[in-house]
Amino acid sequence: MTIPANDPIVVAPTPMPLRADDSLDHDKLARNIERWLDTDLSGFVVITYGGEELHFGEPDKLAAVKTVSEAHKGERFVIAGIDTPSQTEAVRLSNLYAEAGADMVRIRIPGAARGGRASGGVIDYYEEVTKGSPVPVVVIHQPRSSLNPDATPEQIGEITSMDNVFSYIISLNYRWECRIPKFIAPGVKLWTCNGSIVLPGGMFGANGACLFFGNWGPGLVKRILELSMDGKFEEANRIQQSMTHADYLGMSWGVAALKAGLNMLGFEATVPRKPTMPLTPEQESELRAAFVECGLLEG
Repeated sequence: MTIPANDPIVVAPTPMPLRADDSLDHDKLARNIERWLDTDLSGFVVITYGGEELHFGEPDKLAAVKTVSEAHKGERFVIAGIDTPSQTEAVRLSNLYAEAGADMVRIRIPGAARGGRASGGVIDYYEEVTKGSPVPVVVIHQPRSSLNPDATPEQIGEITSMDNVFSYIISLNYRWECRIPKFIAPGVKLWTCNGSIVLPGGMFGANGACLFFGNWGPGLVKRILELSMDGKFEEANRIQQSMTHADYLGMSWGVAALKAGLNMLGFEATVPRKPTMPLTPEQESELRAAFVECGLLEG
């Protein structure tokens, strides 16, 4: 495991390339990982939204973690994504992913108790998960509605104070997340979550990022965070503004845009898994122009 000693750390959800029969292509996946080793990407988040987590079963997920872990040859690190309201299942998966080579697990805060979740809520959930996981835990906050957070700032402070927590990834609710830095436990990383709010996150203290755009331009993300940490916000804003168009298209068109963009950059990302459709030629043209705008491609 090679986790950078210095911030900022930039990780991204790793897309899964496919064969013609719609199965996972491990050879292409390994070659993509090797290509990312020549970029500023710090590590890989496997089995998450950008990796089409709902489109693959457990055998493929474990195999993907193993392939990525072997392909980076100790030069990077792997975070395996887990999304379940059951702490028992989260612990089970944490152990399986660790055995497959994951260095950390990214575990989503379960939906708020409106659905009748058992007593104890998020605190009991993370107490069991952090104790039961053999690897450090990355806490991610992605409520179904950005206006209805799944934990209070005080609860997030308590969760990040638990042993075995490495970082906290903010939600898209910037107004709400602005309060979070004062509650985060010392030593726990604070990561922003989206290419369009790298600078806003950096302005309130983010020292890393876990985001879709990191697959395309990890160097741009890293530079914005470095400049923000140095208080050079005007220069950081110029970079931020240049990449907002591409990030907007990525967020609008999802995995199809992620894979199309990577193909443009020379990766073997292939196409989304069925039934998701690839981009149209017109959409690809707009994404390419956005890449030129932020310097990822030449005009």
